[in-house]
Amino acid sequence: MAGGEAAAPLLEKKAAVYHEGCPGCVVEQRKVLNPGVPYKQFFHIWIIILVSSLPISSLFPFLYFMIRDLHVAKTVEDIGFYAGFVGASYMLGRALTSTAWGMVADRIGRKPVIVFGIFSAFLFNLLFGLSVQYWMAISTRFLIGSMNGLIGPIRAYAIEVCRPEHHPIALSLVSTAWAIGLIVGPTIGGYLAQPAEKYPKLFPAESLFGRFPYFLPCLCISGFCFVVLISSIWLPETLHNHKTNKKEDDASESLVHFTDPEELIEHNIASTTKKNLLKNWPLMSSIILFCIVCFDDMAYTEIFSLWAESDRKYGGLSFTSEDVGQVLAISGASIIIYQTFIYPSIVRVLGPINTSRVATSLSMVLLFTYAPITHLSRPWSSIAANVVSVLKNIFVVSIVTCCFILQNNAVTQDQRATANGLATTLMSFFKAIAPAGAGIVFSWAQKRQQAFFFPGDQMVFFLLAMVELVGFVWTFKPFLAVPEQFSSN
Repeated sequence: MAGGEAAAPLLEKKAAVYHEGCPGCVVEQRKVLNPGVPYKQFFHIWIIILVSSLPISSLFPFLYFMIRDLHVAKTVEDIGFYAGFVGASYMLGRALTSTAWGMVADRIGRKPVIVFGIFSAFLFNLLFGLSVQYWMAISTRFLIGSMNGLIGPIRAYAIEVCRPEHHPIALSLVSTAWAIGLIVGPTIGGYLAQPAEKYPKLFPAESLFGRFPYFLPCLCISGFCFVVLISSIWLPETLHNHKTNKKEDDASESLVHFTDPEELIEHNIASTTKKNLLKNWPLMSSIILFCIVCFDDMAYTEIFSLWAESDRKYGGLSFTSEDVGQVLAISGASIIIYQTFIYPSIVRVLGPINTSRVATSLSMVLLFTYAPITHLSRPWSSIAANVVSVLKNIFVVSIVTCCFILQNNAVTQDQRATANGLATTLMSFFKAIAPAGAGIVFSWAQKRQQAFFFPGDQMVFFLLAMVELVGFVWTFKPFLAVPEQFSSN
């Protein structure tokens, strides 16, 4: 009896306390009262991620023609050189500021950073469409990347608006929305760029869209941003604005989330020894693999558009921006289908390590089939371009998702957000370098059409394959150190 009386106050002491006026406490209380899936919040997150991805992916179908029309390139061979720096400017801006925006979100809240990110995408994407000089295109792209810091905070936000059992759904929404952006963005860019040439009855040459041939797709995307920006007024804040007793919170969390004794022991051990992330080789080795894959993928995306739109006499396919937008849209759709229905079964059978090795090796082989496509007649060249593009993107998403699995299993739960942020920062630097490097290599390759060793574009795809070879080698020991549960792979 005495024991029961002593236990009651102890349990009351561990009960959750909600502070009046704290937005984070309001969200926590809602999660307790409504244990179901928060569909409304999830949909809002999905739309925000989609909006943030559109300015990136919509550029590639018309980048070749935009550089040509800006008259910055003196020859056709130089277009790739200048196009690379436009593609790199966005990633450079994001790499330089993503960590800072994460710190701001942790200090003043997720909502202000998310709202400002949407507003900056709305404003600077409009200005990019009105670019009449090369420096303006570079500057506005850089500002879109540096001012839009919502990528990191929205991932934290997705976790904070739902209960632990719904975290997998929340995280999958982020990648799914990004994949859909790869469909919608190129479609908008491909079909709406140069409207005066494609739809002369609707858009006369002397109209605004005739003078600024790439403003219409940017205007449509910014209009979408504006609608989402208005809807963000009702976005709930999840960051707590009151001081908490950390020891009591940790004890309470242990009672609520770790009912399994083994999980409780693991949690207690992790809380007493904080491992330096930079010294965590399983984490850092998987991040390096992630960066290699993202570098190769970003360079490939830049080169594919330039190669497809360049003239056949230079080894290209003579595609229009509409053709490239269609190819990229089909590739984006294939990613969603593959990621939803096929990839989970493959990883369950092979594991993340072997899946990465198979995908990397097949991707290397695939890259050697691109150059011969230029010798095919239409429509066979279009069909072949769609097939290789779909397969290439499937291989890339397989490796990237495997990297995510390895990274999140290489750290404890309380370090996962920091680990993912570190991976995003390093990846952004690699993606910033990739377009510029790819553009320079593409321009150089155009000038060696008669070379004996991999002439013209064959050299471009050969170098991409060599980067993937480095990634393939990195999947083996001692380069890649894997968490214990995957050591058998």
